[in-house]
Amino acid sequence: MSPTSTPESDTGTIDVPEHPRPGLFARLAASVSDPVLRILVGATLISRVGRGIFLTVTVLYFTFIVGLAPHEVAIVLAAASGAGVVASLAGGWLADRFSAKRLVIVFTAIEGVALISYVFAGDFISALVIAVICGAFEMGANSTRSAIIARAFEGESRVHARAVLRSITNVAIAAGSGLGALALALGTAEAYRSLIVGAGALYLLGLFQLVKLPASVDAPARPAVASVTTATGSVDAAATADAAVASRRDWARRSPWRDPRYLVFTALSAVFGMQFGVAELGVPLWIARETAAPEVLVALLLILNTVIVVIFQVPLSKGTHDFRVAARVSAISAWLMAGACLVYAAAAGLPVGFAIAVLVVAALAHAFAEVLSQAGGWGLSFELADPLRAGAYQGVFGMGYAVGALAAPLVVNATAIAHGFAGWAILAVVFLASGLGTWAIARAAARTADHTRHAGAAADAGAGAAS
Repeated sequence: MSPTSTPESDTGTIDVPEHPRPGLFARLAASVSDPVLRILVGATLISRVGRGIFLTVTVLYFTFIVGLAPHEVAIVLAAASGAGVVASLAGGWLADRFSAKRLVIVFTAIEGVALISYVFAGDFISALVIAVICGAFEMGANSTRSAIIARAFEGESRVHARAVLRSITNVAIAAGSGLGALALALGTAEAYRSLIVGAGALYLLGLFQLVKLPASVDAPARPAVASVTTATGSVDAAATADAAVASRRDWARRSPWRDPRYLVFTALSAVFGMQFGVAELGVPLWIARETAAPEVLVALLLILNTVIVVIFQVPLSKGTHDFRVAARVSAISAWLMAGACLVYAAAAGLPVGFAIAVLVVAALAHAFAEVLSQAGGWGLSFELADPLRAGAYQGVFGMGYAVGALAAPLVVNATAIAHGFAGWAILAVVFLASGLGTWAIARAAARTADHTRHAGAAADAGAGAAS
């Protein structure tokens, strides 16, 4: 065969060379090819480093630098979470009425300034006020950002955007936590305050990305009510007023508060969202008090969770805009989380080596339950919503998660921590029931969508035959 001839196999077919699989960085670049997603990724990467710094130093800063008592710290954190519940709803509501781009810029700017203001906190009241402001505007910005994603993307690309942003968030918070460890190592008031100022400055730096968002992320203008004219050409004031009333009623009917299916789904998601409280409170206390495993395992399990989320959140979120796929991953996450609770409980009383192995298995199941539940929840939160009220729907969904986060410490303490294995079993049942409830809603939505699609196809076929 000459060097210029076409390579063929013995059968005479032409061998087509396989294209090499793109490298890691090429795949990452492709995953953020959308310009809006690139802007959100850039802003998230910058600001979440600041968030990681702040999360690492918050409690110790309040305790050792501001001088708050433990119960005062708890009140400050609870108040911030409570403000976030209301702000989640308000942020989505506002995003349907005003520019979502301007709102997310203003909310983020206020949050950054409030973070910097912590350096001036000298007592309980000042810390409480600043914490409420931070918690409110953080959750308001989150709801507005969700409304932006709902409008800027469609179908699978919405869930993909949320998955990419969550992976970026985990990486950035981990990096910020490493920087926050510097303050813990130095232990001086100057070190704490310097890093808190840096955290707030990173939020403000992220604004340079958010200002690049296009106007298309804003809510479409509500159609104006046309004047009704009479046969003589004059304006019929009464008919015009009736049309305006009908338009307002239609807008009100599209409220998520009039959508029982979405409210039940939000409540179930809020319950399952308490699994974050299990990771943050239940597991550390269980390891320290009830198992022979070393306490350093808490940090290692957190790192394991972060790695799994970063690696698997995007690929395991594919297709969850489809109701059946969302149902399937919700069911799997329910069983995984229920199993994780029981395996966590089984670590008590075991020798060190066995306890570590059992806890790692539980943490793996927990991490994948988290990834899958988030993927299914995002898909359903978008697809079950009325697209004309995207902000309000995302605000309600975010409020549900905020309520779950607020209740999680109380629930976990009253079950797993207070009652041991029996408490863990109760949690397992709670997570299984909420996850399978989400599965049932998704399956019912899939059947409804199929029926609507078939009815539409039948109507089109009938119209075609008649013509």
